[in-house]
Amino acid sequence: MPANVNKGPKALKRTGGFTLVELVVGMLVLAIALVLLSSMLFPQADRAAMTLQRVKSAELAQSVLNEIWGKRYDEHSNINGGVPACGSPSGQTCSTQMGPEGEGRNDFDDVDDYHALDETQLMLNSSQRYLDRYPGFKLAVEVSSAAPEVNKLIAIHVTTPQGEVITYHAVRSNY
Repeated sequence: MPANVNKGPKALKRTGGFTLVELVVGMLVLAIALVLLSSMLFPQADRAAMTLQRVKSAELAQSVLNEIWGKRYDEHSNINGGVPACGSPSGQTCSTQMGPEGEGRNDFDDVDDYHALDETQLMLNSSQRYLDRYPGFKLAVEVSSAAPEVNKLIAIHVTTPQGEVITYHAVRSNY
């Protein structure tokens, strides 16, 4: 008997390919995986971008606050601090006007000069604006005081490109 003679239905071998059931199960598994990825993993990218924007917001606020913190308390305070502090019995009265007293941006010399500073103004000793360094971010600085001879509240509002407003506060005391 020749070797290539058919020996019945049991002699047929499967040569490759998938059955219809295997294809349907594979598509079902793929669909479930795509749904899980799109609902759980992909939104993490948006959250990562928001986290990055918040970190950049804190960096911007901290740089402005560091600059403010290095200035004297008031126009009428001693340049090196110490006695007599404005508002003290032997010192001058403290300034009640918030905002620069005619100085240019590089000449801000006390805390309240920073009132109304925004992203369109130049950075300290630079030709760059905050807007250039932090595109899409908005900056607004408010300096206020109910009792200027005691302390001043510094509020730095940073708006991220997604519109989230983050406010940073600091209190500067008269000493």
